[in-house]
Amino acid sequence: MTTSELAQGDALESADDVTAPPYRLQPLLHDLVSTVMAPTSALSGPDGQIRAAGVQGVFHADSRALSQVRLLIDGVEPEAVAHAPAGPGRTRFVSLARHLGDRHPDPTVRLDRVREVGRSGMTETVEIASTASADVAATVTIELSCDFAPIEVVKSGGLAEPSPPSAGRPGELHWRSGAIRVVVTGEGAEADPGDPGTAADGEPGGATRLRWNITLAPRTRVTLRWRVAIDDPAAVVVAPAGQPEWSAPEVVAADRRLTRLLHQSLDDLRSLRLAEAGAPGDVFLGAGVPWFLTLFGRDSLWAARMLLPLGTRLAGGTLRVLARRQGVRLDPGSGEAPGKIMHELRRHEFAVEGNNLRLPAAYYGTIDATPLWISLLHDAWRWGMPDHEVAALLPNLEAALGWLGDHADPDGDGFVEYIDGSERGLANQGWKDSGDAVRFHDGTRAEPPIALAEVQGYAYEAARHAAALLEAFGRPGAARWRDHAAAMAERFRARFWVEGPQGRFPALALDRDKRPVDSLTSNIGHLLGTGILSAAEEADVAALLASPAMAEGFGLRTMSSADGGFSPLSYHCGSIWPHDTAIVIAGLARAGHGAQAASLAEGLLAAGESFGYRLPELYAGDTREVVGRPVPYPAACRPQAWSAAAAVTIAHVALGLYPDVPEGRVTLRPLAGAPFGPVSVQGFRVAGTEVRVSVGADGRADVTGLPAGMSVVGD
Repeated sequence: MTTSELAQGDALESADDVTAPPYRLQPLLHDLVSTVMAPTSALSGPDGQIRAAGVQGVFHADSRALSQVRLLIDGVEPEAVAHAPAGPGRTRFVSLARHLGDRHPDPTVRLDRVREVGRSGMTETVEIASTASADVAATVTIELSCDFAPIEVVKSGGLAEPSPPSAGRPGELHWRSGAIRVVVTGEGAEADPGDPGTAADGEPGGATRLRWNITLAPRTRVTLRWRVAIDDPAAVVVAPAGQPEWSAPEVVAADRRLTRLLHQSLDDLRSLRLAEAGAPGDVFLGAGVPWFLTLFGRDSLWAARMLLPLGTRLAGGTLRVLARRQGVRLDPGSGEAPGKIMHELRRHEFAVEGNNLRLPAAYYGTIDATPLWISLLHDAWRWGMPDHEVAALLPNLEAALGWLGDHADPDGDGFVEYIDGSERGLANQGWKDSGDAVRFHDGTRAEPPIALAEVQGYAYEAARHAAALLEAFGRPGAARWRDHAAAMAERFRARFWVEGPQGRFPALALDRDKRPVDSLTSNIGHLLGTGILSAAEEADVAALLASPAMAEGFGLRTMSSADGGFSPLSYHCGSIWPHDTAIVIAGLARAGHGAQAASLAEGLLAAGESFGYRLPELYAGDTREVVGRPVPYPAACRPQAWSAAAAVTIAHVALGLYPDVPEGRVTLRPLAGAPFGPVSVQGFRVAGTEVRVSVGADGRADVTGLPAGMSVVGD
């Protein structure tokens, strides 16, 4: 995925990376509640309390503003009973104050705490209601602290000293670190900046707090409000204005899990919208909360590609943002090269204590973002991105092809490969970028330079997509890139295929000695539909991906359970990633293997139900029969852009709408047998026009509302 070699699950990679005790562990977050409106996010316990521990806090961009927000009534924490999302950027927490009110089993004092995260801060409304038979008097306090910890310090399990506050106007507290300013205001509250040398109300001294004294008559309620505002002029990402760049589809499906998953996923995607500080009009999706709420080339590209059925505006913004930062020089330290699309954007160098990883603020260590950029431009064009927008990006397309032809194959063997030239960057630079992700069948690690299987498929597809664009817009080079793709396919067929216990399949990669890395992994599913495989080869791959060793969990395992490196809780060697499964689902459908696609999609729907319809970044690859529900991966981001986008892919594949706007036609190819029952979506967009697509119980598909001049053709 996105990440660094401080990958979740590898906690500082391995013992070899830890030079001295104590061994610091990345904080877990699977049981935390995220409330997000990018670039601001709040992570708390299920009770709504933000404690000074782990990754809890209110974050803005890549810095933590508040490290503690703890609500007390008469010095006692309320008892939590429920929490639930309440729309994009909003969460409701329900708790009880059982020490107040009548003395009988039914609670009589209830708190509803509604947290709303905005673009540059957070507001909380605390409604306290009493059904007690007599007046209830109490003191409500909110204890606060601020440490300005950078996200990489939090991620590595490090600590930061709390920053001292200062009082402002009545009910106001201030913190400052460099250019960042944090202001907390409590309506009608007394603000106490605290004093380490004193104690108040019998509580430990020194707490910074807001305080309200309240009295509730029988069957009345009181509402308290407070807010935090964050001014961060140095942030590299900002909140975009306006409404989302995609449609809000109306979905009716017999399988209600699909409608619920899509509804929650669209809320999550709305909360992950971002723009660069200098170009607020071009919107992209931040990768995920909390570690990756910024621009990530691969993640942002895949998420935009998966959302194309809802419109091309997000794709356009993502393409332009990355085009502006396209590489122009050779720099081994950052991985930059002419024409290359970047990997990751941060405020400053991403350096982890106790680890050799040091990524510059603008880091280019990705092998696949450049071909994915090309294919997103092509696919957006096919979905109806205006010609003038496509034409404006053709110079960047040609520069990307320059990288593919001149820099993507450093040893000249005809394969796209990577090696970290800086010795401080990512050792692996595909989407599985943890240090142990590329393993042979016996579990041993492959040594770089490494040529990944799926990257050859991306490059093949990108060359053909680029040829189609160059030809359509009257630019030279189409024949060259078609020939380039054909030669790639032949080389791939000759070098990558291996024999395993379950049959013949493409290897995960070639290592530095050009040996096939012979583990069976989900990577080969990304080859489906790219064209680099023949129909017979696609059938072989589809059969293996549907085998129990790969697909007996809630989706597709990243590695076969028969391989020596497999572990269900490995970040990239046995876990299940929703976006990975969704990409393979789409490839299976494009290649005509609908039954396998439907089975994997059902796994994601079952997982979505278990996770409250907010799919995490990844979860364990356990067998369904063993646990009955997916086991969380304890450091997974949630929400995560491409995990949320997987819901759109499932709906799209079920309906099978494949437009080619330049050619004036639409192909309808729904999954055979209507595996999710009747499905209807109003709000898919073709050339900016909303259309209705439906599949009946008999599996027949229909589309209405197409733009003038578009015709429907059979598969």
